[in-house]
Amino acid sequence: MAIPDFQTLMLPVLRASEAGEVKISDVVKQLADQFQLTPDERSALLPSGTQTTFANRVHWAKSHLGKAGLVELTKRAHFRITDRGREILSNPPERIDIHFLNQYPEFRAFRAINRAGEESPVAGEAIQSADMTPDELIRNAHEQLEEELGLELLARVTGAPPDFFERLVVQLLIAMGYGGSTAEAGKALGRSGDGGVDGVIDQDALGLDRIYVQAKRYADGNNVGPSAIRDFFGSLDRFKASKGLFVTTSSFSSSARDTAEMLSKRIVLIDGRQLARLMIRYSVGCRVEETIHLKKVDEEFFE
Repeated sequence: MAIPDFQTLMLPVLRASEAGEVKISDVVKQLADQFQLTPDERSALLPSGTQTTFANRVHWAKSHLGKAGLVELTKRAHFRITDRGREILSNPPERIDIHFLNQYPEFRAFRAINRAGEESPVAGEAIQSADMTPDELIRNAHEQLEEELGLELLARVTGAPPDFFERLVVQLLIAMGYGGSTAEAGKALGRSGDGGVDGVIDQDALGLDRIYVQAKRYADGNNVGPSAIRDFFGSLDRFKASKGLFVTTSSFSSSARDTAEMLSKRIVLIDGRQLARLMIRYSVGCRVEETIHLKKVDEEFFE
């Protein structure tokens, strides 16, 4: 089965603490067994790589129960059920979720206060409707922002002159660490008689090993076909090169990808979506506008 969302886990987390004080890591293991999660589901990590997705959702379920006064923290990584929680389990509902917890004023105060001190249900409703933890909402919003940024970057690149795109690709490769740290390690050719390549990157200080680049600035929908790949392969032969990089703002047809796989020289294909992701990752053509720090309690401080 799929990893249950954090609201589905609220009632099982409360029941897990019914006998008294429990350790959160034990509850994670107990509920993973209860929901019969596969090894892959148990080990699936958040994008940060610091915690498993399931453990994160169990923690958020426990946190929301605590805000409603159904459980309370006792010591580091431990919690127990409260009298209010026991009262709920004496006649348990089919499900505990955000809508259920809203009956408690403490929970409404935790969830619904905005800067003006008035109720602001937007964030809470988004969590309820999407069954996502706040962590997951933040990451989803970040992915959406990067997707929009990638589309804007591609639109800017497509509207720029062809030689700009060639210089961009070389600059991106240098930012990725190819050719070392000096700009002289890479150059855009971009002139008639360039032998069918648009740029070259020296992989070592002496230029003994080079990567040749082909950059095609095509509109979306105008995909690169196999003939362009074969032409680039011929250009690599003329330069006695063993590897090449073909970059486009559009996409590659399936036959073009098959052709690149079958040829004797290593040719890596980068389409528009991957190009945009790389530009964002290595801050080429974009910059950091704002940094948000996500913090958590320093347990050692309180010990």
